[in-house]
Amino acid sequence: MKNKKSVFFIVLILILAFVASTVFGVRNQYGDLTTVYVKGLKDIRLGIDIQGGVDVTFGPAEAEIDATEAQLEAVEEVMKSRLISLGINDYEVYTDEANDKVIVRFPWKNGETNFDPSAAVKELGETAQLQFRAGFSYTSSVDDEGNTTVVPGGDVILQGTDVEEAYVSYAMDERGNRTGDFAVSLKLKDSGKEAFAKATQAAVNKDSAYLDFNGSQSNYVISIWMDTDCISYPSVNSVISDGSAQITGNFDYDSAKALADKINGGALPFNLKTDSFKTISPSMGSGALKIMMLSGIIALILIMIYMIVLYRLPGFVAAIALLGQVAGTLAVISGWFGFEDSNTLTIPGIAGIILAIGMGVDCNIITGERIKEELNTGKSLESALKSAYKRSFTSILDGNMTVIIVAIILMGAFGVSSSFFAKLLSFLFRWFGVSTEGTIFSFGFTLLTGVIFNFIMGVLASRLMLTSLSKFKCFQNRKLYGGAEK
Repeated sequence: MKNKKSVFFIVLILILAFVASTVFGVRNQYGDLTTVYVKGLKDIRLGIDIQGGVDVTFGPAEAEIDATEAQLEAVEEVMKSRLISLGINDYEVYTDEANDKVIVRFPWKNGETNFDPSAAVKELGETAQLQFRAGFSYTSSVDDEGNTTVVPGGDVILQGTDVEEAYVSYAMDERGNRTGDFAVSLKLKDSGKEAFAKATQAAVNKDSAYLDFNGSQSNYVISIWMDTDCISYPSVNSVISDGSAQITGNFDYDSAKALADKINGGALPFNLKTDSFKTISPSMGSGALKIMMLSGIIALILIMIYMIVLYRLPGFVAAIALLGQVAGTLAVISGWFGFEDSNTLTIPGIAGIILAIGMGVDCNIITGERIKEELNTGKSLESALKSAYKRSFTSILDGNMTVIIVAIILMGAFGVSSSFFAKLLSFLFRWFGVSTEGTIFSFGFTLLTGVIFNFIMGVLASRLMLTSLSKFKCFQNRKLYGGAEK
């Protein structure tokens, strides 16, 4: 019995700790260096409609290039890929074929205060071509003004367009077991498999063209260049003929992801230059977020008071569950969970959170009414609670499943994200030829997340807490649950 009584306090402490860490995050400040362990609300990137952003126009770096429609579409896809890898789902990318331009619009970084568009453009990454070259060598020269020019050496093996995907993985030893280190895995397109197989064979055969001439001159490597910058030069340990390779080294997760993002973003058909950039004002005004946050907090408090007055003890438990539900949604957006990248929060996204709260309230009202009905039939408190939660679950499931289906359709048809689930949905919808762009993704994403946490908090956690409280003698008065005195 004592163990069951303690369940309420355990769940309450876990929810409150979760809420606190979601709001404030967990970080360490040492001088000017801040180490973020758990992301909080200040780490959420706000959409263009809330905070504004950048409008940048890219064009070919070489004036003589007359870009084709296919090349501009390739640049467009690369830019989308880079935005997705940054967790930005509120963006616009489109081409101007008549002038060989690609226009990109995206929101400011979280915590941005100086709103420098030229600095923001750098976040999109390199605008140079990616190349895989034999060995690692280069020549350099210095002009009269002291500028250094680097010319990569070695034959070009692959272009960035030959890489289908680069992603973070775990390093494997010769037996195929995880070593505990991070690595970057490559998946090549058919256009690059044969060339890469021949190159790795030559490196394994110790062809002098694959030597690391600028290092120990004993390693046989394939260097990866972003224009004139070498971003990696991994050693070749075996012949790779299936188009799947792994780059290992002293990687942590962040450095491995940074390299994977550079490789994914390097599939440009030509070098780019920034033709123009400008700031975009927030469409809802700079004070919209504060007003919406204040309104949301007031509404949440009023709802909690209403639930407590109407349903008493079940309402008190429901209020705690609602806090956990909102915190869970915000945690997913901020990147609180290690397996989920952060997402951009837009006005439609806030609307999704509010609608999910409404679904949470509806869930608790159904349960509260069921508890009243069961108690009024003369059942014992324990039996009434068990029966009420069991009978209400079907109604809650039916209502929430409808919302989940709608949210999934919105996510797949109108948005894309770096999260695993969103990528899966995006792939499925692209398979059927459905567009996967648009800011409505934020609405579907927050709505889906909120409904999932409604099940976790409003059904599971609230049941554990209320059942636990009912074991205390002081909480066994049937009036506390809305029932008549027995």
